[in-house]
Amino acid sequence: MTTQKPRVVIVGGGITGLSAAFYLQKELKKKALDWQVTLLESSNRLGGKIQTLVRDGFVMEQGPDSFLERKKSAAELAKDLGLADELVHNRTGQAYILHRDQLMPIPEGAVMGVPTKLKPFAFTSLVSPAGKVRALADLFLPRSKQPEGEDQSIGSFFRRRLGDEVVDRIIEPLLSGIYAGDIDTLSLMSTLPQFAEMEKKYRSLILATKTMRPPQSTASKPKGVFLTLKKGLHSMVEAIEEQLTQVHVIKGQPLKRVEKTDQGYLIRLNGGEPLQADAIIMAVPHRVTRQVLGNADFLEPLHDHPVSVATVILAFPEDAVHLSKEGTGFVIPRTEPYTITACTWTHKKWPHTTPPGKALLRCYVGRAGDEEIVDKPDDEIVDVVLRDMKRVFPVTGDPEFTCVTRWKNAMTQFAVGHQAWLKQLYEEMESRYPGVFLVGSSYAGSGIPDCINQGKKAVRDVLSYLSNGA
Repeated sequence: MTTQKPRVVIVGGGITGLSAAFYLQKELKKKALDWQVTLLESSNRLGGKIQTLVRDGFVMEQGPDSFLERKKSAAELAKDLGLADELVHNRTGQAYILHRDQLMPIPEGAVMGVPTKLKPFAFTSLVSPAGKVRALADLFLPRSKQPEGEDQSIGSFFRRRLGDEVVDRIIEPLLSGIYAGDIDTLSLMSTLPQFAEMEKKYRSLILATKTMRPPQSTASKPKGVFLTLKKGLHSMVEAIEEQLTQVHVIKGQPLKRVEKTDQGYLIRLNGGEPLQADAIIMAVPHRVTRQVLGNADFLEPLHDHPVSVATVILAFPEDAVHLSKEGTGFVIPRTEPYTITACTWTHKKWPHTTPPGKALLRCYVGRAGDEEIVDKPDDEIVDVVLRDMKRVFPVTGDPEFTCVTRWKNAMTQFAVGHQAWLKQLYEEMESRYPGVFLVGSSYAGSGIPDCINQGKKAVRDVLSYLSNGA
């Protein structure tokens, strides 16, 4: 490394890159280190998939709408930014699964579809008597004989334990909203490794989930498990940008190529002067990293087709939306003849987002094997969504306004074997591109807390790499 101050470039201004920039700046201040840090973003705005629309008193999320409280890093970041008073829990309420054009409540006590209370499961109409008997066989089935650590699909794991009906009618629609993928090809060890551990420790998933489920107080209404910010998630992005006083932020400069040199790395842009770097945090989709590093064979992904999805926001007068059931929304199994995959009654789940007397609905379209709708014109997507919704509950009149947001190739599909691929990828990067660290939703989780954790780890990796005289 040269005698000049270390130069770090963070590529990507989504929440992963922003978290890396924020916490790197914090560490440099704490350690009194004078480093040159640059954040590159190809578009003219920061935040990546976090995008909040504020209109007519509505606060509407066009990407993710919240994060799990139990994953601490997102709430901690909000507090570090001085936004603790802005955090708000979701309002709890019944969630439903659409089955044969009827909204059926998710059985009480079910955790990711695994029943922990047998009576509600016994009386649900979502699963046939034969399907219930098959699911309860989990109480007696032996552990898997699969070698420890060997990967398998989410679908094959849960089908073996609980049977096809519970998987297709409960587990699949619940997971579709998270991954938009085919659970029979998605990696268990990269998405839900805790269930493999539960089987290993307890044998039965039902017994394990029942044992591990925290006791619920009957003294008060349970608190929601999700958090967001009163003014929208983008207020967190704005706070980071405002506080990056020692980071040079460059927007609207797409990355063209990364070249390894005797002095570190040369970063060429599609406009503007090239940048020199001693370490790089690549917080961009893997396809971008692969392209700018020259499409080397070791960068070949296991699954090269991220799924495209779209969110559709519809605002109505409250009396135009006739909800016959109390709750927060519903999900739809892929076996049902609908285009929408889920619908959130946002004015019920997040009351602070909606003015009095109004209703706000957020629907989702697109999933693995069913992405064509995402490419349709806005008005056609809205028509399809309205037609599907009206099959479930009465909606009178036209929406006051709508907003369609497409996320093309946005949902990474962690295929079976992803962890082994990732381990090999990191080893190859360390050997061929020392000081270049790959983070983001392509690698180790796509939720906001997962991305923040990766950004924080990248900071530790860069500090270690450059402090050791690389």
